[in-house]
Amino acid sequence: MSESEARPTNFIRQIIDTDLASGKHTSIHTRFPPEPNGYLHIGHAKSICLNFGIAQDYQGQCNLRFDDTNPEKEDIEYVESIKNDVNWLGFEWSGEICYSSNYFDQLHGFAIELINKGLAYVDELSPEQMREYRGTLTQAGKHSPYRDRSVEENVALFEKMKNGDVEEGKMCLRAKIDMASPFMVMRDPVIYRVRFANHHQTGDKWCIYPMYDFTHCISDALEGITHSICTLEFMDNRRLYDWVLENITIDCTPHQYEFSRLNLEYTVMSKRKLNQLVTDKLVNGWDDPRMPTISGLRRRGFTPGSMREFCKRIGVTKQDNTIEISSLESCIRDDLNENAPRAMAVLDPVKVVIENFDGETETLMVANHPNKPEMGMREVPFSRELYIEGEDFREEANKKYKRLVLGKEVRLRGAYVIQAERIEKDAEGNITTIYCTYDKDTLGKNPADGRKVKGVIHWVSAEAGIAAEIRLYDRLFTVPNPGAADDFVSVINPESLTVLHGFVEPSLVTAEAEKAYQFERIGYFCADNKDSSADHLVFNRTVGLRDTWAKIGD
Repeated sequence: MSESEARPTNFIRQIIDTDLASGKHTSIHTRFPPEPNGYLHIGHAKSICLNFGIAQDYQGQCNLRFDDTNPEKEDIEYVESIKNDVNWLGFEWSGEICYSSNYFDQLHGFAIELINKGLAYVDELSPEQMREYRGTLTQAGKHSPYRDRSVEENVALFEKMKNGDVEEGKMCLRAKIDMASPFMVMRDPVIYRVRFANHHQTGDKWCIYPMYDFTHCISDALEGITHSICTLEFMDNRRLYDWVLENITIDCTPHQYEFSRLNLEYTVMSKRKLNQLVTDKLVNGWDDPRMPTISGLRRRGFTPGSMREFCKRIGVTKQDNTIEISSLESCIRDDLNENAPRAMAVLDPVKVVIENFDGETETLMVANHPNKPEMGMREVPFSRELYIEGEDFREEANKKYKRLVLGKEVRLRGAYVIQAERIEKDAEGNITTIYCTYDKDTLGKNPADGRKVKGVIHWVSAEAGIAAEIRLYDRLFTVPNPGAADDFVSVINPESLTVLHGFVEPSLVTAEAEKAYQFERIGYFCADNKDSSADHLVFNRTVGLRDTWAKIGD
């Protein structure tokens, strides 16, 4: 692959190329700055691939920095999960992990500098009054009655806030910018507030915490970030980003660039909504395989390569759009079709008895991949009693049905041709056993008399097969844009998880967690990374062999 093929181009990379060519920068330094208040989702994967990918391709650096200025919503569990996600996607951060809390002393010093310059003041308006004073998009805001306090008074009050002598919500520190600005973010934004909360990194050292817009730009500058890349909703905030850096004494002045966030059909990307799904137990945790979190997709069987390929295919632009979920599924199908070994599993078992099979169980050698002999062969036991899928047998059928029909033949995958002779049913009329005969001269070849056997079905030895729990995961929502619903919970798909109890071939008893297999004729599956064990196999469906939703939508 040539370098031009290896490097996807986009407007941010074009800016970087220009900056390097002009000498504005001699090296590139990016960062990925998640807030540790939840698990990362696939939208974050796009940002990870962008920031870390740029650093890789330009032989630069990329920091992992936790934006940890909101201790009430943050947890060390989220810190660890984010580190794991970045590593799993195939990236390494430069140097030590960074935390915004590393800079709390410097941030406090810069806040004092703004106060001393007459560019920040302690305000005592209530949150409700502050909203009222801020104005609207068409009406200018008005000045707080506390806006013209002296520098000395502001310094003293800010010290009281820092020392814990002020109740939460009674005072805050605001930047003094322009209450008539057409940009709401510039109307004297809050830059510090009082919070009596234990911090996962700094403990109880602080009871004042800086706001994101004040913290982020200064953290970028302190780390020497050259290109601060974020999503489009922060476009107006760039004015505040630049204002803060222009009005404090700091050497580095990074620039912010915005790109469109990832919107994906049949999912929600709002952390608030994802958190609601978890806390209301509408899903089984942040890593539920129906969730769009990186850990959920990983548990479902998505591979790092498929995720990186997806991010590459959707590209980086300034245009907001919604990506079809079939695009994501196409990436994992392409990956697993090429790389996943094959195996056989029966999800809805019905017993087959081969009446003319009198010998002991045979061991057949079956290819692990039809197009990759280098992936080797595996042993599959063949016995007198087998399981096949219930849908693979009919008493009567037309010529289009290529599976087992009473009185007709079909080939068992990798094994013999069998013919259905008779059946047994239970009191409710359900088929319990299909009695067959087999042609013992058809292993790996067609019948000697030239009979044409067109159908092929999969099977598992009833004697050697291993019982397994099969979890069929589907889209979590029934509509493409659940976030637009009046109540997104009301459009949760009641069939997003179906649990079946079937049988798998014995080679799968040692299946590694997250290792993908194609269950022949069914789909791609992996052993669950939490619940599966040799004593209780649990397989998650990653994706079907084909996009069945496309047919439903037509």
